Amino acid sequence: MASASSSLTLSQALLSRRCSPLPSDHVSLPFPRLRASPTTLRRLVSVRASAATDVELVDKSVNTIRFLAIDAVEKAKSGHPGLPMGCAPMGHILFDEVIKYNPKNPYWFNRDRFILSAGHGCMLHYALLHLAGYDSVREEDLNNFRQWESRTPGHPENFETPGVEVTTGPLGQGIANAVGLALAEKHLAARFNKPDYEIVDHYTYAILGDGCQMEGIANEACSLAGHWGLGKLIAFYDDNHISIDGDTEIAFTENVETRFEGLGWHVIWVKNGNTGYDDIRAAIKEAKAVKDKPTLIKITTTIGFGSPNKANSYSVHGSALGEKEVDATRKNLGWPYGPFHVPEDVKSHWSRHIPQGAAFESEWNAKFADYEKKYPQEAAELKSIVTVNLPNGWEKSLPTYTPESPADATRNLSQQCLNALAKVLPGFLGGSADLASSNMTLLKMFGDFQKNAPEERNLRFGVREHSMGAICNGITCHSPGLIPYCATFFVFTDYMRAAIRLSALSQAGVIYVMTHDSIGLGEDGPTHQPIEHIASFRAMPNILMLRPADGTETAGAYKVAVENRKRPSILALSRQKLPHLPGTSIEGVEKGGYVISDNSRGNKPDVILMGTGSELEIAAKAGEKLREEGRAVRVVSLVSWELFDEQSQEYKESVLPSEVSARVSIEAGSTFGWEKMVGSKGKAIGVDSFGASAPADVLYKKFGLTVDAVVAAAKDLC
Repeated sequence: MASASSSLTLSQALLSRRCSPLPSDHVSLPFPRLRASPTTLRRLVSVRASAATDVELVDKSVNTIRFLAIDAVEKAKSGHPGLPMGCAPMGHILFDEVIKYNPKNPYWFNRDRFILSAGHGCMLHYALLHLAGYDSVREEDLNNFRQWESRTPGHPENFETPGVEVTTGPLGQGIANAVGLALAEKHLAARFNKPDYEIVDHYTYAILGDGCQMEGIANEACSLAGHWGLGKLIAFYDDNHISIDGDTEIAFTENVETRFEGLGWHVIWVKNGNTGYDDIRAAIKEAKAVKDKPTLIKITTTIGFGSPNKANSYSVHGSALGEKEVDATRKNLGWPYGPFHVPEDVKSHWSRHIPQGAAFESEWNAKFADYEKKYPQEAAELKSIVTVNLPNGWEKSLPTYTPESPADATRNLSQQCLNALAKVLPGFLGGSADLASSNMTLLKMFGDFQKNAPEERNLRFGVREHSMGAICNGITCHSPGLIPYCATFFVFTDYMRAAIRLSALSQAGVIYVMTHDSIGLGEDGPTHQPIEHIASFRAMPNILMLRPADGTETAGAYKVAVENRKRPSILALSRQKLPHLPGTSIEGVEKGGYVISDNSRGNKPDVILMGTGSELEIAAKAGEKLREEGRAVRVVSLVSWELFDEQSQEYKESVLPSEVSARVSIEAGSTFGWEKMVGSKGKAIGVDSFGASAPADVLYKKFGLTVDAVVAAAKDLC
């Protein structure tokens, strides 16, 4: 197995980033190898703890956070100052006294994770990263808040700002990501910790607001977190009673504490989140003492705290305060400093996080080096997960098929691939939205990940598609070698489209196993039959939409999906049995489009027939029939348009020569987009209406997805 050669190499490898590539100017070099003695570490931690005793300095630090946010929003003339002003106390305590991190290596493995689920308040996060000494958020970055090519965009984005763990924007996504991060920690701890070495030991913290609480995805994810007993997940609920339209009384009056208790969470209420520093500290201490369930700390705050005329109102939620109100707020809070100023005593106080973070990492590196000597096999496996070093020859584990292999549904062939991969990929895990027996996604050699069995790899998401996708995003962003898959019927991607879109945006290589891919599922009818779904995902940036036609293409699709760690893949798989076609290949799948049969010469066929998935067989049979009549016919599999688009112009011309305008496509879905492949003179055969309830063979005939239809279309063109 390929692996890093030392603990320092392991730390360095993390700088390559988990979910995204980083421009070179975004990357901090790893801190020099330090071996902090226990005495040094205790001294640093003691200094950290004593910081809580100076209330005047804490007040000053909290106001620094507030005004960095105010000034950045004011300069940009847009943004959300209210949340940072209200949440500054909890933010200060978390980043200054609680969270374990190394500012000079944002990707140190055993750091605590922080998620701002209420991503509109991102200036809180940027201000905290700036004070803590992260190179990704310097003063010039604060000045460029929400500007072109800024490292401080309008919502937190993991691919832009080292120190930001996941991309949060749509409300509720972040807390669901946090559940995934906490799941990953619990899973890896169960697999790799030993009685004498707690090598995986970190917390996941999240701040969410009223908007997150209203979104259904948050309830889905938090229900699972309670079921799984994610004791190292601590969520802070910014209870300020204000949303964009005004007081939440107009739409949101439920008892959140009672709901979370019902979800299996420990719940604490801090009634004074504005100045109750000791209450916040006590709540965090209590939360950490609860090991068997996640904790929600409800913290009642005043949105826009300190603004004399706009605090506790919707007007401070989503727009700059305005010059007059900024001046009034400075006077109200006794802040004599100009824009973006960090007082020297605050700067000096926060500066200790750089050596302290290096000491945290150094101690862990030393512990891991000892662990590696005593448990070399486990250390190598953990390294492969932390650094995404896939085992040499892993792809050889994928099953192989021939035209003589028994016909089978690609969902069944997918299960063969999943189980083969789970044997050789240490970070491979996943599950289904209560459809495992239909999606065929169970890993047979593993049990179910549960509260008391977190080492297992089958994830039971229940009927919670939306949170399923977002949780998998969190798992992927925890460690680059964790490769999660999740499954449901293809039509139910409608429930999880926001999470899939964020997979693509945040460069999280989740594998989406989507079965029942067309009207071929039959009798369940149009509510379950996807029509526009393939076209819609082809339109989504940075995602691979793969529709394999047989066993070989299914194996090829999994090879592509595993290798693409920075973009998600969707595998659309059939319910009905399909033959293994001559001419299909894994190498062809990797190119997205390729020729599976051709009797033409000189790259000049009379007609080109194109298909995907279950319809590639129809195209192949139509090609045989036309050849019997003396036609020169090329049959092309277009399993992934995205991969085909990435090939050289020369290669694409060799598959689809521009001089050949006689082209016919067939796909059991919307014809939208196929003009790109068939051209203005070609014909696209598909389904441009909703489906119907009937056996699959009847539906294919009624909707004109037949060999005869392809032959007739081809004859019309040539």
